[in-house]
Amino acid sequence: MHAMQYEFTLPADYDLGVIRSRVARVGHLLDDWEGLGIKAYLMRERGVHGSPVNQYGPFYLWNTLRGMNSFLWGGAFQGPVDDFGRPRVHQWTGLAYEEGGAADSPAVSAVRRRRPVPDGVELAAFMADAVGETERLAAQDGAVLAAAVVDTRAWELVHFSLWGHDTPKAEGEVYEVLHLSAPGRGELQRGRQW
Repeated sequence: MHAMQYEFTLPADYDLGVIRSRVARVGHLLDDWEGLGIKAYLMRERGVHGSPVNQYGPFYLWNTLRGMNSFLWGGAFQGPVDDFGRPRVHQWTGLAYEEGGAADSPAVSAVRRRRPVPDGVELAAFMADAVGETERLAAQDGAVLAAAVVDTRAWELVHFSLWGHDTPKAEGEVYEVLHLSAPGRGELQRGRQW
């Protein structure tokens, strides 16, 4: 599993109806994308759930690097680049993935929690704890799914979770889910990724 996210931070007075309309118009285009586990079309609204910004920030879990590269270099990614500019694309290696107890529910909200991997920790133990946290998140009432991923260049751990309600039981940045493309969700490897 490989994770990816890019974000477009929008002006404070930006009409977020434009983002909603865009996702309603094009969100289905990745509903059958080869190699994609899930794409959560995410939005944060300034002042909602403590967000300091208006932001559009899709989050992806990929089953294959070929699928991700096909998205980035095959033309599909050019649409958002043309509309909003070329963003920095964050990529993480998968540590763990779990389906939640509300796996059959539509995803309403998402939470992304980013934190550094501290210097001096035993990496095996730290990553095992991250796997355990993924399992705990997935076991929470209303959890649709949970994943843990790491960027070994920046030594950043990310927990990502989807929820079937708008009051998620996880700490971090809360997003509204506008659409979920999940062509390969059933193929995402569950549990620890090593």
